[in-house]
Amino acid sequence: MGVLVLFFHPVLEKSRVHRRLVAEARHTPGVQVRDQYELYPEFDVDVPAEQAALTEHDVLVFQHPLYWYSGPALLKQWLDLVLEHGWAYGRSGTALDGKWVLHAVSSGGGTDAYGPRGMNRRPLSDYLLPFEQTARLCGMAWLPPFWVPGTHRLSDAELDAQAGAYGGLLGRLAHAPRDLEAWTKLPYANADVLRAHRPEAEP
Repeated sequence: MGVLVLFFHPVLEKSRVHRRLVAEARHTPGVQVRDQYELYPEFDVDVPAEQAALTEHDVLVFQHPLYWYSGPALLKQWLDLVLEHGWAYGRSGTALDGKWVLHAVSSGGGTDAYGPRGMNRRPLSDYLLPFEQTARLCGMAWLPPFWVPGTHRLSDAELDAQAGAYGGLLGRLAHAPRDLEAWTKLPYANADVLRAHRPEAEP
């Protein structure tokens, strides 16, 4: 059934990182991308169309920047409207049961900013807890996030590494045998890339 990337970025023309990541997703076989701000610039989400897209895929990736420790406004609107009681959750809401979900996020702060000694005081995973609980309420399996930190200081080589890792991740999710236990043991879906390029500050 493949991978669905639900992409949320209100000012994509200003994002060097997400332009590159979403291009990588679009060129990965077995992956469909739905650019939500392109589809719904007035926030008038087509609920039946979005629900149909969700049912046609078994892995869902929410790609977005981290805005004020959460996601862009349209992502909240989308969740409020699309994940209806009786469809996504509740006694008869089983449409998403068993699907895998992860968030592919970027942050201006680097890995050193997220933790008890960093300016943001908590790990990135804490800021994604509402999304994680939403997924679990809907019966989905939560995977560790794909994280691109320090976007303001990211070199071309580091961006190349992150984009390659993202394409590889999506390709594996689309085509390789899936081992949920192995995936959930990772702190981040791109842990190897983070270690290679941020050795001085482990995430």
